[in-house]
Amino acid sequence: MTIPRPHIISMAPYALAELSAPEGKPLISLSQNESLRPPSPKVVVAAAKVLERGMLYPDPDWTALRHTLADRHGIEAGNILCGSGSLDLIGCIARVFAGPDRAVLAPAHAYPFFQTAAQMADARFDTAPEDAATVSVDSMLDAVRADTGIVFVANPGNPTGTRIPKSELICLRAGLRPDILLVIDEAYGEFADHLDERCFDLVQGGNTVVLRTFSKAYGMAGFRVGWGLFPSAIATELRKVMNPNAITAVGQAAARAAVEDDAYMRETCAETANLRDWATAELHQIGLTPYPSFTNFLLIDMGSAAAASQADAALRSEGIFLRPQSGAGLPHALRMTIGPKPAMQAALNALRHWKETAT
Repeated sequence: MTIPRPHIISMAPYALAELSAPEGKPLISLSQNESLRPPSPKVVVAAAKVLERGMLYPDPDWTALRHTLADRHGIEAGNILCGSGSLDLIGCIARVFAGPDRAVLAPAHAYPFFQTAAQMADARFDTAPEDAATVSVDSMLDAVRADTGIVFVANPGNPTGTRIPKSELICLRAGLRPDILLVIDEAYGEFADHLDERCFDLVQGGNTVVLRTFSKAYGMAGFRVGWGLFPSAIATELRKVMNPNAITAVGQAAARAAVEDDAYMRETCAETANLRDWATAELHQIGLTPYPSFTNFLLIDMGSAAAASQADAALRSEGIFLRPQSGAGLPHALRMTIGPKPAMQAALNALRHWKETAT
């Protein structure tokens, strides 16, 4: 039989959330960083209008969506590329700019798909230590090697929830060789936009990319729409490996409507922040320590890897799923999505009960 290339054989499948509640227990999933609210009602209306034209291929240039994004963010429509989630764009970037002779570098607790993308490109994946689960620019620069081709940084980070200020990203870019592509993944960027530190202007240097998605703040994970701002030369090469029909016509119309209903998205971010602050206070009362978060989730320090495993098992027995983080080098931590308050309350109650019975 035909066999795959050796570097593919050596890969493990990308780890997805395990969601199987015990019999008789309702499933409460706080493991996938999905939005606590559905998409804007305007998204639903816009998507429905396109269904009757389902016999037609979608616009391969995402023209209306790109111009809507450009108007919203004050950027050039011609430098925007769209994909099936930002994950799709990350994979394309690695295929074009990484390989056996061009390594990928990321922080130690980075989004796991950065490593998967590097492995798919047959590229070495290097990491740099973090400081209290926060990206360290000095460590990143120290970890650069002669064959480093791409540096991925998620800001805010996943699964950490922490972020570094734009000034540090500027220092990182300035300290990297010009031939290294810096990719700033802002999948959770909308939750930090109130800090007024957007990084789109860094793209003008020609060797930086900024990615965003509709999956988080816009509540559109099921639509699979991501986008990014690219230097024109980088975008030209990337288009060669992209699926021109990766985003359905429904997805494009829905994403455009979401951008136009900015107020709804901001309400989602505000509601998420309020629940996140409440949950943070509750966790401290329980005796658990969440890391600072600028996202729609909290990374909870459980004290030890054993405690994290025990708490995870206790919650799963009640049908409540958080996300263990051993795969991100954080075996002592669980990640909890900020979901609807009843689900959050159930998870917090279960954690409180576990903590009391464990001690």
